[in-house]
Amino acid sequence: MVERVVATESALALIEQLILKHGPLVLHRPCACGEEGPANCLPQGDFIAGTADLLLGEIGGCHFYITETQHEYWQYNQLIVDVMIEVGEGESFSLEDLDSGYLHTRSRLYSTEEWALLSLKPLH
Repeated sequence: MVERVVATESALALIEQLILKHGPLVLHRPCACGEEGPANCLPQGDFIAGTADLLLGEIGGCHFYITETQHEYWQYNQLIVDVMIEVGEGESFSLEDLDSGYLHTRSRLYSTEEWALLSLKPLH
């Protein structure tokens, strides 16, 4: 089965730690349209999906949302959530302890076969 969003083992381990510490979580890719970037990790009750937010999938027991605009940009790519150890500049609204890294997304193009399967599976 082809998924629109997947996570590495290290990302799943970090998500599990965060769930133990903070309870149920939601992941959301901020609106920047770059190839790579952070995945915000928020308490489930602090995230209210807007009309432009799409549920891309689930990883580590957490819903993962992106905006419609991001989906248009990334519709032919699988998002991969990983842990980035190098802390960049700026502040984050995410729950991670930045000393142990933060959730980060990158992408890869679907194969023709994968895209054919996904085009039959609508987003929520």
